[in-house]
Amino acid sequence: MRFRLLFLLAFVLLLGACHSVKLPLPTNLLPQSPPPRTLADAKKALEQATPCCTSFADFSYLTRLPWRPQQFELGSGTPVAAINGVHSYFLSFVLPADVKLPYKIGLKSELVGRSVMSSSYLFAPTVVQLDDAFQPIDSSDVKLCEYMGWTNSDSGAFGSVEVTDKRARYLVVYSSGKQQSNNTYWEQSASTFSTDSSSTPAAVTTGGSYKIAHGPDGTVWVGLMDRSYAEAVNKAVCGKAPQGDGVLHSLRTDLPHLSWSNL
Repeated sequence: MRFRLLFLLAFVLLLGACHSVKLPLPTNLLPQSPPPRTLADAKKALEQATPCCTSFADFSYLTRLPWRPQQFELGSGTPVAAINGVHSYFLSFVLPADVKLPYKIGLKSELVGRSVMSSSYLFAPTVVQLDDAFQPIDSSDVKLCEYMGWTNSDSGAFGSVEVTDKRARYLVVYSSGKQQSNNTYWEQSASTFSTDSSSTPAAVTTGGSYKIAHGPDGTVWVGLMDRSYAEAVNKAVCGKAPQGDGVLHSLRTDLPHLSWSNL
């Protein structure tokens, strides 16, 4: 009987140990969420990266230019070049040989950040066309213009370049020093682009216009121009519209032969 009581007591103590109450850890000992990445952080990371290349001939040209714009991520883990003394992440492509000249290449950059009204930035591309000896034929800092579609996938900062020279064999996309120090006009409208997971831009109640800083990294889309990109480029907002003198003044100018004194 005594042995049974001792066994039962040991079992109860063991059961209590298995279901002991866990005291909460002090908040200063709990893992903390990392602070959001800022433009300053992105610039510092790029400057500290070791370049792989200092000339266009050093690049690896194994990727064919997509037949329609495709998404590429530029940032930590992607190669860095030092061009004209400036560090930049880059992409390099083989141009198609069976596309009739001239043809256009569509580009789009997405905002890095939560919304337009926060400290957002975007990657502004410089596009260089090269011949078969990797010598530049044409180089341009692409002007980006805002276009707001119905979803995040067709919204962003759009631009394009045209290939007209039959010698063009390769394409490099990077960001020049001028591009990295510049900005893009962004106009707030009835809906605004956000980089959250929602498929529809978030509605806002305020309006205005902003200048989005250019940054060293981000998401960029590159490929042969398709219909949706051509439409976005044609309808994109590139700057504030000039202030007019009113509809009546415009009509007087366009139709001077009419009598306006009775209006």
